[in-house]
Amino acid sequence: MSLSHTPFERLRQKLEDSELECRQCGFRDTDGGWRVTTTGSRVRYQFVCPSCSAVETREMRL
Repeated sequence: MSLSHTPFERLRQKLEDSELECRQCGFRDTDGGWRVTTTGSRVRYQFVCPSCSAVETREMRL
């Protein structure tokens, strides 16, 4: 891990390394990733399952 990565990039990488399996249907997405959006006071990470379209969300409040 590079020291130049922000804490948000490191968290996204951790999610992508360990949590790309859909909790709804069990599909394991080896090519996907988490989308990151921010509102300034919140950072939201979302994973959309390409198989069943279920949405998994993690949110951090700053």
